[in-house]
Amino acid sequence: MFKKWIFVLVVMAFTSLAFAAKDKNAIQVKGSDTMVNLGQAWAERYMQNYPGDFVAVTGGGSGTGFSSLISSTCDVAMASRSIKDKEIALANAKGINPNEIKVALDGLAVVVNPKNPVSKLTLDQLANIFTGRISNWKEVGGKDEKIVILSREVNSGTHVYFKEHVLRKNDPNSKEEFAPSALMLSSSQAIADEVAGNSAAIGYYGMGYISKKQKPVSVAKDEKGIYEAPTIENVVNGKYPISRPLFLYTNGAPKDLVKKFVDFALSKEGQDIVLATDFVPINR
Repeated sequence: MFKKWIFVLVVMAFTSLAFAAKDKNAIQVKGSDTMVNLGQAWAERYMQNYPGDFVAVTGGGSGTGFSSLISSTCDVAMASRSIKDKEIALANAKGINPNEIKVALDGLAVVVNPKNPVSKLTLDQLANIFTGRISNWKEVGGKDEKIVILSREVNSGTHVYFKEHVLRKNDPNSKEEFAPSALMLSSSQAIADEVAGNSAAIGYYGMGYISKKQKPVSVAKDEKGIYEAPTIENVVNGKYPISRPLFLYTNGAPKDLVKKFVDFALSKEGQDIVLATDFVPINR
């Protein structure tokens, strides 16, 4: 019996060593739902190039990515917003030093159902719609129909960006919030699906999610401005007014396998994947 237990302990020890060795060639990437398709595309190509490495990518929102980085349950956080001061303080208290790496640009598309006749809106109109001050499509040239507001949930970097840049117009003193009637959905895909099936709905997401089942709205800064569509060209030239950077965050400067993955994301091959997934490369 004693020899049997010795054998079991030896097997367990070798198994632990095997997993430890595997962990050295594996990284966890978590965070922004906007970036999850991009992250998965990067991971798939990366693992084709480096068969001995493993990269797991999951979403959950930018806030989830930061929380995971702070709690050391991921190696790389994907984020569609910059990390907040309070998150940095929490990270530093736990010995984590968030390091920001800009990897792409994104245009935030506002979308309606293809049956909706409304095809252009100003930033003020968008702010009034999403705060509930405009509640019927006829107020902006549409049908006599109550507007159904769709938003990402509060943990989403996309939600935060839209609130700060559209609802609050980049005013740090503004307290504007989404209308109480807004439906907070868990993912960009959920918004896409709801807009596709609801003629009264309006929502927003990264332009990589646009399909023929939704109609992107052209946006102008004001009534005298030019209405611009959410396209790669308009994001690059700065004409589209709802654009933002996308980030990867690591604990300190990336090292070893994390650096290898980040370098791949910033390489020509990685930036070609950015373009192929309808985002805008920072290295062209």
